[in-house]
Amino acid sequence: MKTTCLFLVPALAVLTSCNGLFGGIYDEFDAAEKPAASSCFIARDADGKGGTLQVDVRPYTTWTFLDLHALQADTANTADSLASADPPFAWDIALHRWDVKTHGGSALSSNYGSVEEAVSAGTLPAEAFVADVDSAVVVDMSTMMEGYLGYSQSMVNPVLSQWIDIDTREMPPIYTLSGRVYIVQLTDGTRAALQFTNYMDDASRKGFATIRYRYPLP
Repeated sequence: MKTTCLFLVPALAVLTSCNGLFGGIYDEFDAAEKPAASSCFIARDADGKGGTLQVDVRPYTTWTFLDLHALQADTANTADSLASADPPFAWDIALHRWDVKTHGGSALSSNYGSVEEAVSAGTLPAEAFVADVDSAVVVDMSTMMEGYLGYSQSMVNPVLSQWIDIDTREMPPIYTLSGRVYIVQLTDGTRAALQFTNYMDDASRKGFATIRYRYPLP
């Protein structure tokens, strides 16, 4: 169910939105340029057990669903209810803007330096896996000038969604990657290692989540 919530808009944020200053800080995009979800798997490792993903997360009304088993992806336009959207295949993780959720799985944040290190470690961190929680996610920014945003309820994984920090206290915002390797436990008992390595594409457009992944972990 879509809801709206009031919030205070910093004066500088209003100016940047109205006057076009700091163009692109809100990741504006032309819907016609959005690539097909099937292009998310942009590179694969030689052994077939990993590679690189790049997901266009600029739209506020879209979840991109990823199936690590079959290496396929799909998007669902969910302007009214992010909670009810589901792709026509079994999926493992999904991204909406900077939010990430699992398909009934759980995740933890590790101290591994890379997904390759997670593969070779042979043991898991001692921290407990964290399941998804019901959250409010932004689906409509068009009413920002009126002092509120449109939200929808959806399950979100609080660990995976810490992959990036966006500091909006100054304009343009400061984007900081966590650099962490996340271990995701899927519902079939298998595990994947994910490391978010960029929030921009090769053209320096913000809103493209680049992910190194290895699946399945031994």
